[in-house]
Formats: sequence, C-alpha cells, structure tokens
Amino acid sequence: MENRKLVLKEDLLKGFEVLGVKKGQNIIVHASLTSLGFVCGGPQIVIEALLEAVGEDGTIMMPTQTWKNLDPNMGVHWEEPEEWYQIIRDNWPAYDKAITPTNTMGAISEMFRSWPNAKRSDHPVRSFAAVGKNAELLIKDHDLSNIFGKGSPIDKLYNLDGYVMLIGVGYDKNTSIHLADVIAEYDSKHNEFNSTAIMVDGQRKWVTYETLSVDGEDFEDIGRDFEKQYEVKIITIGNGTVRFMRQRDLVDYAIKWIEKNRIVRKV
Repeated sequence: MENRKLVLKEDLLKGFEVLGVKKGQNIIVHASLTSLGFVCGGPQIVIEALLEAVGEDGTIMMPTQTWKNLDPNMGVHWEEPEEWYQIIRDNWPAYDKAITPTNTMGAISEMFRSWPNAKRSDHPVRSFAAVGKNAELLIKDHDLSNIFGKGSPIDKLYNLDGYVMLIGVGYDKNTSIHLADVIAEYDSKHNEFNSTAIMVDGQRKWVTYETLSVDGEDFEDIGRDFEKQYEVKIITIGNGTVRFMRQRDLVDYAIKWIEKNRIVRKV
C-alpha cells in the first residue's frame, strides 16, 4: 500500500467515538486489518479498542466462518483436483469451535475467536464469535439449517437493536443483510443442500442439511441505495474507510429493496 499510514490504539478509540460508538452497544464488526495501514500492535489493538469502546455492558460480535468445511462441489476447494473431493469429504476435520480456524475472515476475526471469554457459535460453517455482556445470548443455539434467520446470532443482534461496523470492507461483507434474505419474499428465493463434517455423539459425521441459498451478489447495490436514505457515519482511520450504522435500519431497508429488485429467478 502506497503512503501507508500509522495507526495507534488511540486513533482507533478517537475514531470510534466520532462514529458514535457508546458504552453498552452491541456491534457486529467486519474488518480488514490491512486496509487501515500499519496498525501498531496488529489485530490485538483493534480488538482491545472495540471492547474498550463498548465497555463491560456492551458486546462485540464478528463472523468466524469456516466455509472450507463444505462439500467441495460447492466450490470451496476450487484449488484442488476433483479426484480429491471424496478424500476431502472423508477426512476433513469436524468443526470444533475451540480449534477450527476461520477462512478468509481476516486477522482480526481469527484472533477474536480465541479472545479471553469469547463465545463461539456451534454452526460448522457460518459461526459467529462474541465477547461481552450479551455474548452467550447471541451465539447460543445456532441451528444447522437456520443460519441467518429468526433466532440466529444476526437476528438476536437485531432484537437487541444492535449496530454494524465495517472496517475497511464493503457491503458485500455485511452479513446482517442475510437476515433480510430470510425475511423477504422474492421469486428467486430457494433452499439448497449443504454437507459438512461435524461431531455427532462423539463421532465425526459427514452430515447433509437444507438451508436458504444466499450469495450476497447484490449487497453492494443495497448498501449504496441504503446510504442515500439513511444515516451511515463514515470516517477514515489510517488508510481505511470505516462505516457505522444501525443494524435494524439496514435490515428493514434491505427487505424492501430485495422484494422490489430481486425479480429474476436464479437457475
């Protein structure tokens, strides 16, 4: 990155204050460490600043997805030859929320999943981790088929009237819009079958389950239009653009946007 800027913890805290982060808030954070420039202290400093900003009565949640633990036919092992696919199905380790690393979630999320007192949900592919007052409430009972719908971590954050922070990433990473995917009614809405390795009664099992098909291909369009009608606070920290918004506003808007604009059935 040309003209890479230096970011200190105090810069993060000042930035979060400008965004409107307050004690007691519940915030889902999607973050790219490298987007900020040189963060002195790395992901640890970002996590510390977030937790300090919301205080003991607040909660920080992040996606800790492990989508490599999907059937290779889903495209998640695109770099491997197809003749290995059955071997992967037979041998990929079962999800263990204490051990299984994230996939392309970034250095901040990867550190966050094992942060002291962090709670991580049981979903073997689309897990979330949380730290703070409502951490256990947010992550518990994350159903295998109901990934983003009613009773999911995203829905529980909605019920807490939580917030979304995007640190150096776009709306394509804004997982909260998947709740709108579930609630909205649109022609192309359909389920799919996923398969994954999990532990069942102490044994590794390759399990298939049905869930809503989501891809997020129009999330950037939703975000662009959302910002025309709702307040989204946007600042720069280091080299990175940081956005902060009320999750309920975003989800409610996205439901209407999806029902209006998703009119072509996917094949």
